[in-house]
Amino acid sequence: MKNNIITLSVCTLLSLSVYGQQPAQQNQTATATKEEYYVAAYVWPSCHDEELSRNLLWPEGTGEWEVIRKGNKRFDGHYQPRRPLWGYEMDDDPQVVERWIDAAAGHGVNVFIYDWYWYNEQPFLENALNNGFLKAKNSDKMHFYIMWANHDVYRGFFNVNLYQDEKEMLWNARVDWKSYRILVDRVINQYFKQPNYFKIEGKPVFAIFDVNKLIESFNGSIEETCKALDYFREEVKKAGFPGLHIQWDQAWGSMMSKEHAGKFSKKLDTMGFNSFTVYNMGGFNEDYLVYGANALRILERMDSTLNVPVFPCVSIGWDDTPRFPNKGSRSIVHYNNTPASFAMLLLKAKEYVNNHPEQPKLIVVNAWNEWVEGGYLLPDMLNGFGYLEAVKDVIVDGKYDRYMKK
Repeated sequence: MKNNIITLSVCTLLSLSVYGQQPAQQNQTATATKEEYYVAAYVWPSCHDEELSRNLLWPEGTGEWEVIRKGNKRFDGHYQPRRPLWGYEMDDDPQVVERWIDAAAGHGVNVFIYDWYWYNEQPFLENALNNGFLKAKNSDKMHFYIMWANHDVYRGFFNVNLYQDEKEMLWNARVDWKSYRILVDRVINQYFKQPNYFKIEGKPVFAIFDVNKLIESFNGSIEETCKALDYFREEVKKAGFPGLHIQWDQAWGSMMSKEHAGKFSKKLDTMGFNSFTVYNMGGFNEDYLVYGANALRILERMDSTLNVPVFPCVSIGWDDTPRFPNKGSRSIVHYNNTPASFAMLLLKAKEYVNNHPEQPKLIVVNAWNEWVEGGYLLPDMLNGFGYLEAVKDVIVDGKYDRYMKK
């Protein structure tokens, strides 16, 4: 069991080789890179037009921009609607993504984690990755990996303007063995074999958002779920990789009791997960500084309990009011929600990975483009490039003084 405590001072940087490139031949092991830090930002691929999403969710043909544009101000100082500096661009346009990649790589963000969906034996919102990122001329500047967002979808959640009843089920995320085998084959051959797919120790990283839903898919049995994960591992090895790195990617971090955390750790070990992270840091509060302090305590609890690497997550903020007409100020982050506050929390994440030289220096960020939830590194009309500049200052240039004075 690990027992490393998060320090609050800037620590000496430690070098670490991380594995992140596809071999020249698919049956060889990956070659270790020499980059010290990996900042991985989640990509929510909803802002483009697909036939399935247009027919069922966003009929205007602009994806979730349809909802984001309708965000309304709920109280004094509330920044809605969110306005992207570069306009309402489509995330499946390779020229758009080329600009993203240049901005990301130029500021220290070097991994995109694409949310990836699979319902009724077919993908959903996959075109942002297939047509946008993979067809971008400069995609070799960025690593990417997949987070299987295997959660149920309710009509009103994604477009309350179209569906008033948010509890009406659109898709259940359960899979059966037939669908699961198709999924595994697709992920391995369409994505893992890409030269810039992110790997640790030569193993493609595959994150799973809702492990409990996966267990539900296999008759609610952890034993049966382990068989499914073992099948995935074996198929990856058949494809020429040394193995599969499976990441437990929980929706929110939470402060578990020691007893609960112990049981959770045993569950991860039993199922053979290789690492743990979260989609959003836990400890939500209206004040970003309190939110961040809570998140650090949760990170420390998980670090001292789990037997696998814990990769810290830094969330930029939270404001999903465009999706929910009844939410007000208490449901969102709006105090001290600035690039400077984000920079200081990012610094704590950097200190954490420096203090864990036994694991890759991977920090995840929510998010690259979660406009509808108020978390994005992309420049907007309020802060410009402020959040991207914070990443560059903290991770690349080591400039902390101007943030400490805030």
